[in-house]
Amino acid sequence: MDEIRCPASIAAPFVDWTWLARHRSEVVVADARWYLDGSSARTAYESGHIPGAVFVDHDAWLSGEAGEGGLNPLPDPAVFAQGMSSLGIGDDTTVVAYDDAGGVIAARLVWMLRALGRNAALLDGGLSAWVGPLEAQSIEPTPAVFTPSAWPEELIVGPDQLQDASITVIDARNPDRFDGTLQVPSDPRPGHISGAVNVPCRAHLNSNGQLKPMDEIRDAFASVGVLNAADVVSYCGSGVTACHNLLTLEHAGLGIGRLYPGGWSEYALDPNRPAATTE
Repeated sequence: MDEIRCPASIAAPFVDWTWLARHRSEVVVADARWYLDGSSARTAYESGHIPGAVFVDHDAWLSGEAGEGGLNPLPDPAVFAQGMSSLGIGDDTTVVAYDDAGGVIAARLVWMLRALGRNAALLDGGLSAWVGPLEAQSIEPTPAVFTPSAWPEELIVGPDQLQDASITVIDARNPDRFDGTLQVPSDPRPGHISGAVNVPCRAHLNSNGQLKPMDEIRDAFASVGVLNAADVVSYCGSGVTACHNLLTLEHAGLGIGRLYPGGWSEYALDPNRPAATTE
């Protein structure tokens, strides 16, 4: 892998393919595909990825062990640091991540990096937005130094904090899972956290998997009472797609919200926690 020189600075949590093309030699491109149904993301990567992109093993580096903390709890900081180091991502590396789902999966990696003060963004539109040939050759990056850091407590919420009347809890899942008409195997029971509102992260995307105009996105948040992300906690099934809502809020100029990483896969394990369905 070519040496990364003069890292580009990214303030916004999304960049388009033209930005990436201009700064390709200055960033690490990360293929962060992952599939809830267990399909192999590595096979997808090896079938074609953006030239030079490294493969991020979601289960190894972006998630802790499934259990009482949910399906995809945040990993131990040392594990995350080890993974980033092995991918050639260091403390000062700029990362642009993508997937084949409009960014709703790769958002997990970008949120984790940005939460730790690192320089990272999503490729708007994901793999389909890349203009140019793909490659199948796996990348063997040179390890870098990524210093472990604790997950910032001010950006994370636990299940016992979700009934605080001062916050707005938003559910990033599709409406059928939110209202309880669809229960996937990873959902301990149907429904949603009592008092939560549904803001499906995929609804922020157009038919090409790119972000809709910011005015439309701000209107969608405003329709459920979200005008300032400082009062928002985002969750989903297991803390993956919830990150896309948080990055979208920030990109829309609404500020920084908080993540409930355990998501429905943790919350719904306890039958005593209040939940609801939409009739």
